[in-house]
Amino acid sequence: MFNANTYTYLPSPAKINLFLHICGRYENGYHKLQSLFQILDKGDEIGFKSTPENTIILRDSIAGLAKEDNLIFKAASALLPYKQVDFGIDIDVRKTLPMGGGLGGGSSNAATTLVALNQFWQCGLTEQTLEEIALTLGADVPIFVRGKTAFAQGVGEHIFPAELETAYYLVATPKVHISTADIFNHPDLPRNTPEIEFSDYRFATTTNDCEKLVCDREPKVANLLLWLLHYAPSRMTGTGASVFAVFNDEAMAHAVLGKLPADIKGFVAKGVNQSPLQSRLALL
Repeated sequence: MFNANTYTYLPSPAKINLFLHICGRYENGYHKLQSLFQILDKGDEIGFKSTPENTIILRDSIAGLAKEDNLIFKAASALLPYKQVDFGIDIDVRKTLPMGGGLGGGSSNAATTLVALNQFWQCGLTEQTLEEIALTLGADVPIFVRGKTAFAQGVGEHIFPAELETAYYLVATPKVHISTADIFNHPDLPRNTPEIEFSDYRFATTTNDCEKLVCDREPKVANLLLWLLHYAPSRMTGTGASVFAVFNDEAMAHAVLGKLPADIKGFVAKGVNQSPLQSRLALL
């Protein structure tokens, strides 16, 4: 599957939150959430190759972030106790997703590392055990380990696969950095949205409870969202700054992409019910 001469690159797909409801807060401070995670067919790529030294090498780490704080390194380190081989791993990262956009890039990178090294290092861990490890790394990481578009609640640990009809998403990101911690700790964040049953889900009757707070604080996010709403139903994902518009027609999505203001980066992706990571691993 992997060798010492060339990297084997695996997908690390993006996600969007089709909705995000904050339904309360637990005694430990974590928020009680409900969300529908749509996996996309676009994202980063993580490359793996073996190294004779029994170590973890991480290349192209994030500037200003210590290797030990990188979720990829943390994911690889978490599997060391289960490793059944006597060689290490050399990891290369091809980043295309914006940092802090609410697209799950870091969580997806960690999940791809867990799933890949579970095979490469012959750890033999079940999906459930991988998800338990994933949750220690971040609330969204188990979603990517499971690798299916899913309805999730709690802090992200209760995951229910969801089959959605095909749609195309124009994802756009203004030049704004949003602190997830700041948003979730803000006193004006709504925290009392009633829970829903997934069978009652409709895009038009749900919302992103973080959206108004972010738009009030960041005019660039608000203006981009208003611009997209001229073309299609649109919403912010996660705590932003990325927003998305929903299209049934791929050509129309690309046409609107071509009209994006020059200072806005964007891409068009197809929503998929199964992660491209699992599809790729099945071929190895």
